[in-house]
Amino acid sequence: MEYREISDDYSVSGQIQPEDVAAIKEAGFKSVICNRPDDEQPGQPSAQSIGSAVEAAGLAFRYIPVISGQITAENVEDQAEALDELEGPVFAYCRSGARCTNLYGLIQQSKG
Repeated sequence: MEYREISDDYSVSGQIQPEDVAAIKEAGFKSVICNRPDDEQPGQPSAQSIGSAVEAAGLAFRYIPVISGQITAENVEDQAEALDELEGPVFAYCRSGARCTNLYGLIQQSKG
């Protein structure tokens, strides 16, 4: 599993599997955000299956589905609120990591 550090407290990756959660915890992350809608692609694990694994590992989980190429103002607000509330560092994932990265950029712009 590879991930990209966007800031000291925020990293992103493509789709993860429940068995990746141990490595995420081991890397020091305290919270996980799923930005990928369920059933976007056949065979992808559900947000609930990832969330259960994350919570079983003692980490926080938030599901904020974002449709690819259609980030809304509400998505940005929900992500910003999650980042304010969740203990960091935060690990966010979607299909490729792009939505998670774009959301973070939009949050930073709105703070500007």
